[in-house]
Amino acid sequence: MELEQIKNSNGEKMKRTIKLAVVAALALGTTSAFATNGSALIGEGAITRGMAGTGIGMSHGAESALVNPALITTVDGTEVEFGGTLFMPDVKNTWNGTTSESSANKNVIPEVSLATKVNDNFYWGVGMWGTAGMGTDYRTSASQMNMVTNLQLMQFGVPLAYKTGGLSLAVTPLLQYGALDINYDAHGMAGINSVGAGIAQDLEMGYNLGASYTNSGLTIGAVYKSQINMRYSGVLANAMNPMVSAMSGGTQSYTNNTLSTPAEVGAGMSYKFGGSTLAFDFKQIQWSKAKGYDDFGWKDQNVFSVGYEYATKDWAARLGYNYAKSPITDSANALNNTFNLLGFPAIVESHYAVGGSYNFNPHTSVDLAVTYAPKVTDTYTSISGDMTTTHAQTGVSAQLDYKF
Repeated sequence: MELEQIKNSNGEKMKRTIKLAVVAALALGTTSAFATNGSALIGEGAITRGMAGTGIGMSHGAESALVNPALITTVDGTEVEFGGTLFMPDVKNTWNGTTSESSANKNVIPEVSLATKVNDNFYWGVGMWGTAGMGTDYRTSASQMNMVTNLQLMQFGVPLAYKTGGLSLAVTPLLQYGALDINYDAHGMAGINSVGAGIAQDLEMGYNLGASYTNSGLTIGAVYKSQINMRYSGVLANAMNPMVSAMSGGTQSYTNNTLSTPAEVGAGMSYKFGGSTLAFDFKQIQWSKAKGYDDFGWKDQNVFSVGYEYATKDWAARLGYNYAKSPITDSANALNNTFNLLGFPAIVESHYAVGGSYNFNPHTSVDLAVTYAPKVTDTYTSISGDMTTTHAQTGVSAQLDYKF
């Protein structure tokens, strides 16, 4: 009877923990988020972010649900992780001799992951993640057309994994929520004043596929994430069409309102020796094939990340580095350059990370991570002279883990 009471007590505690995590994720999921690799975050939870997003070929327990769902097969029972990232981008824009700082400089990004072992072969989980976003806020700066942009993406997924021997295969059906807003005031430039259709939202389905194989300390993994076509009624067309028409003498119009989350394909590996694990990931984010991003001239990104972890029974320390060339460049299309730098300045390239974990007991631990992207400065040809943008990022992640 006593053992049964303990089990019931743990079950009730876990139910309350999960409910709190869900409420927190829903409450925070509507915040805007700046991004790292283009508009995609490098990793979701504090463990992955402490290794600069590395995790396709290295398990991080329940947190692997979004990085590579095949690796949730390393949990021994049930594991739940919930936390978030305080993201602090530092963006400044100089145009026609005036420099302004974006007010979108603090964002909270939630993450909740759960994974459980059903038997020796079958594992499943559930998660909610703030996965991507971007935005600037120059609403008090007329010199920057009072530009305000805000993209928010959040995914809900149920990873399903099968394991036999060292091989694991997984699929994660996804439901993605997105919201997009673009508004500005051209103050009479080309006859254009206030522009903005308000926030548009969409819900669309997608999926992730994952595979991994582990043998004698070596783990290799592969992932594919489907493209998700998000439709934001009126937003892109309303924002772009006045400028397109003015620059073409009224002979052209822009009608697209789809901004797709791009497909990703990647592979990774890790090797464990003693208390140390060294991991390496490569993935390609296919911006050039994503509707909307292709119109703005975004290029595919090849993302390289390396991470190191040293773990003991009581604690772990992590380091990581992530690099991807910016998906936007100075092009012949001055209008694209203007919207990219002023509204969606995805120009940072290198990211450094440090993190760690502390185990309070066999069931409870806490994870912390800090990521930093050094300042990058780019100058592009805009619709009115040159435009220069500087962009740096700092992120602090915290997460609580519970195993039972």
